[in-house]
Parts: sequence; structure tokens; C-alpha cells
Amino acid sequence: MKILTITDAFGTGGKERRLIELLKGLRKENIACELIVLSDVVQYEELYTLDIDIHFLKRKYAKDPGIYWDLIRIIRQSKADIIQSWSSMASVYLLPIVPFVKAKFVNAIIADAPKNVSSSGNASVRKRLTFPFSDAIISNSYAGLQAYNAPKNRSVAIHNGFDFKRVNDLSEPEQVRNRFNITTPFVVGMVGKFEDRKDYDTYLKAATLVLESRRDVTFLAIGDGKNLEQIRLLVKEEDKQQILFTGRQTGVESIINIFSIGVLASNDRIHGEGISNAILEYMVLGKPVVATRGGGTAEIVIDGETGYIVEPFNPQDMASQLLHLLSNDTEREAMGKRSASLIRQEFSLEKMTDSYIKLYNALLDKRPIQELEF
Repeated sequence: MKILTITDAFGTGGKERRLIELLKGLRKENIACELIVLSDVVQYEELYTLDIDIHFLKRKYAKDPGIYWDLIRIIRQSKADIIQSWSSMASVYLLPIVPFVKAKFVNAIIADAPKNVSSSGNASVRKRLTFPFSDAIISNSYAGLQAYNAPKNRSVAIHNGFDFKRVNDLSEPEQVRNRFNITTPFVVGMVGKFEDRKDYDTYLKAATLVLESRRDVTFLAIGDGKNLEQIRLLVKEEDKQQILFTGRQTGVESIINIFSIGVLASNDRIHGEGISNAILEYMVLGKPVVATRGGGTAEIVIDGETGYIVEPFNPQDMASQLLHLLSNDTEREAMGKRSASLIRQEFSLEKMTDSYIKLYNALLDKRPIQELEF
């Protein structure tokens, strides 16, 4: 079996991390993989350590037709059994090609769960253009399949997998604390880009409310993006020593390891989470999670067991749950242990890889994919 995957670019987003984990898992099972990236942007250097052929087709602009002949040539030479799209633009490029190749077309582009796909221009177009040509449609959450109303006979949800080797060689907690000059016993953190789909506004307002009640907590905001400078302005002068902006970080697992609680606040007016890689990272490191309701978050954060789900755009609700966990060491630690256990049981790299292989084999054997059990 040979898998050819095509994606848009390789920034630092969750879908890129998910693809790296899948490629690692497939290679571990000695499945031949090849990758086409429609850009020369690579911010996950780990990509270069994978034992796969990688082709970079740099476009002059988003819908540049100039790469088509190279794309067709690579697809023909690959002789792949499965052609797998990992981004909406990659699927659009493949539309004129897949009807003329023998390979099965796996459309693995659903990584979110918007409230209303029909009112979201790009998502609606993506659905209408690509679903009819897909032999299989994959989401990383059940909520994503439901949001896109994906055809049940050709759709499956395969949760993200986590490579536990990523947390085997962490920096010493004291070293990380010294790096950011953290002296408080408690640390609360949120990892995510400063873009419209993440709600740092609610997170920082909740942080301010917590600090009005107690001063033994440091809040970290980890990431970069176009809204970073605007969000910085929300922090009061007296709180700047305890609300820290780290910018984009490598080795983020070592920073999460010093968290007492991990937070994810999403702007559900424009974005619904699939399965958040940030939440996976919090939980595998034994951290309870406080996350806003929506999308696939409830498929991983079990309210009252591995963390708390709070209402979107409600800093009072978020602050209340943070204060509760900060004040209850036994509950916080028990939730963290349940979090780590859940990820190791249900979100392992091996389980994700096995699910994809089952799907590929079913497609090649022409068996109904809705009968598969993952």
C-alpha cells in the first residue's frame, strides 16, 4: 500500500501536527508514504526527520494553475493506492485529477465543527465542491461530521493520535520557571494562535478576575498571531508580572508541564473546534482542562471528570471554575490523572494509525466503510 498526501502548507497549526503524527504512525507500520506541500512554508522541522519523499510546489498565489503539470506528474509517478487531501485548497486542486486516476480519494479536511457551515463561505464551498468526488470523508471529531452533514455511507470520525515519545524528554520544571521568571506556586496556561478563532479576550478577562481574588497564580498566553498586540492591551499594569505573553515557542510540552490547569477558549461565532491538539497536550501531561463549549471539545474534555466545560464569552464562568480547581488540590490532581489515562487509552498514535489503515484497506477491498469499528 502507498499513501500520497497533499496539503496546503506546513505552519504550526493543529492539522499539521495531526498529519505529522499520522505519517509517523504509517511509517512505523512500514507503509510507503509520499507528501506534496503546495508551499515552501515549513514551521514543523520534525517533518524533515520522517522517512518519506516530500515535494514542495510553490504557488505564486493561492489558486495558481501553474503548478498543475508538476502536480499531475508527481501523482502519476507515485503510483499511489490512496490519494489523501489534508487541506481544502489541496482538495480543490485534486478535483480535475482524481476522476482520471485509479487511486481512492480520501478527503481528510474536516478539522473543525462550525455552528453553521452554510453561513460560512469557505466551509460551504469546500463541502459542495469536494464531497461528491470523495471515496471517503474524514473528520477528527464526530461533531465535525455532524456540522458538515457529511454523507454517512462515506464518512468516518478518527480522533487525533498522540505520540507519547514527545513527552519523554522534557526540560526540568524549575528551568522552565526560571526562563519565564515565574515564582508563583500555580500556573494557568493557554496555547493557541492569536487569531480570531481563539478567544484570548475571555481568557485574559478571566485571568484578571482570578487575580482579584488571589495573587499566587501566573497566567501564560503561548503563541503568536495578528491579534497579539491588541490582546496585550487588555492587561492591567498591576497584572503584567503575572500575565505573560511568551510568543511562539518550540518544545511547548515542557512549558505545559509546569501548568496547574490548561485552558482553551474558542470564538464559536466563527470557529468550532474539532479535537484540539492543545487540549491533547494538556491532558497527556496530566493537567485538568477548562475549555469553552462547542465543537468536538466534549469528545475529549469530560465535564466534571477531566476538567470543566464553560460557556463561550463568559469570563465569570471560566474564572469561577479556575478558582474552584486552584482551591481544591485533590480534585485538580485527580482530574489530571484521569486526563492522562483517557489520552493514553483513547487517543494513542497506534489507535489513530490503525483506524486509518482499516479505512484504507476497506476502500481498496471495496468494503462499506460505515461498518468499520474503530
